[in-house]
Amino acid sequence: MGQKTQIIATVLFEIMIKLVYKNQNRVLMAIDDSPTKRYGPEVAGAGIHRNPTVGPDGAKFVYGHIWVTLSALARHKLWGTIGLPLLAKMYIRVNDIKSVPKAYKIGFQNKLIQAAELVKWAKKCCKRLGKELWIVTDGGFTKAGFLKPVITMGVTVITRLRKDAALHSLVKPVKKRKRGRPRKYGKRIYLQDEVAKRQGWFSINVMLYGREETKKVKIFKATYKPAGREVMVLIVRENKNSWRAFMCTNLLATAEEILEAVADRFAIEQNFHDLKEIEGAGQQQVRNFWANVGAFHLNMWVHTMVELWAWDKSAKMLCNRSDSPWDDACRRPSHADRRHALRRAVLSKTFFDISGHSRKNRKIVRQFYKLMKLAA
Repeated sequence: MGQKTQIIATVLFEIMIKLVYKNQNRVLMAIDDSPTKRYGPEVAGAGIHRNPTVGPDGAKFVYGHIWVTLSALARHKLWGTIGLPLLAKMYIRVNDIKSVPKAYKIGFQNKLIQAAELVKWAKKCCKRLGKELWIVTDGGFTKAGFLKPVITMGVTVITRLRKDAALHSLVKPVKKRKRGRPRKYGKRIYLQDEVAKRQGWFSINVMLYGREETKKVKIFKATYKPAGREVMVLIVRENKNSWRAFMCTNLLATAEEILEAVADRFAIEQNFHDLKEIEGAGQQQVRNFWANVGAFHLNMWVHTMVELWAWDKSAKMLCNRSDSPWDDACRRPSHADRRHALRRAVLSKTFFDISGHSRKNRKIVRQFYKLMKLAA
C-alpha cells in the first residue's frame, strides 16, 4: 500500500474531477506540511520537529512524523471551500535519515523537493484530463528550490511574500547593447515604500472564508529572484498600520483570483485538524516505514471519499442538531457530521436490505433508528 500511493491517488483524483471539477477548467490545490505525534524509538522516520500548534503544556517540539501534503481545494455552492487531501510525502530530517534501515532505500529530500514532486504528479494528472493547475502555499515554500521547478512545469503558484522580500523593477529593453553582461534585475522595490504611496490603490469585492468582503489592494509587476522571472505582486491593506503581500506567477491573474485563492488555502489547515482528530491520523501502531505511509494515506483517502459522497447531499441528511439546541442550526455540516451520515446510510441500507419493510417490523425499525443514532 505505502509503495503504491500514487496509483491509488490517481484513481481518486479522476473520480474527484468527474464529481467536482466537471464544469471547471482550473484545479486549485494547496501544499503544506503538518506533524503527527508518534511514540517509541523504533518507529521508522520519526524524529523531533517543531510543534506548530503549541498546547497548554507549552511543548515547542513534537516527536513524530512530518507530512508534506497535497490537497485539492473545491468550492461548494453551500458550504464554501472544502479540502480534499490526495497525496503526501513523509519528510525525514537529514540527522534522522541515518536511523532508517537501508532496506527501505530512502534518501534525504527536503520539503521543497518533496512539494515539487507532488506538484509534478498533480500536473501530470491535470494535463491528461485537460485541466489547468494552480497551487497555493504559505510563505514556507516561497523559495527557489520549489518555485523554479514548478514554474518550469507551467503551473501557476500563489504564495505569501515576506515584508522584506527582495523585489526589483522590470528591466527596460536596451536599444543598443553595451559592453558587459546585461542587467537581469532593475531597481530594488521596497514593499514598505509601495504601501506608503497613495497612488495605485483600489477596492475589490471578494468572497473570503464564506462571506463577501471589500478589500483595498494594490497590484503591480516585479522581478523576484527566487522565482527567476517576472511575477505579479498583490498588497492587501487590512488597516492603517497592517498590510500583507502575496505573489502570483501568472501575470494574467486578477487581484480577486489571487486573494480568493489565498483565503481558500485555509481548507488544508482544516484537513489537518480533521485527519488527526476525526480520522485518527498518527494513531496507527505500526513501525515499518511503508506501513506508516500507507496508514496516513488511508486516512486521507477515507476523508476525501467521505467528502465526495456528501458533496450533493442536503444539510438535513448530513446532520440533525435537534439534540443540541444551543448549536447554530445554520452552521455547515462538519467532516464529523458527514462521516456519521455515511455510517448511518451504510447501516440503514444493510439492515433494510436484509429485513425489508412491513407492518410487523415497524416498531423494530423505530428502535433501530434510535440505536443507529447512538452508534453513528
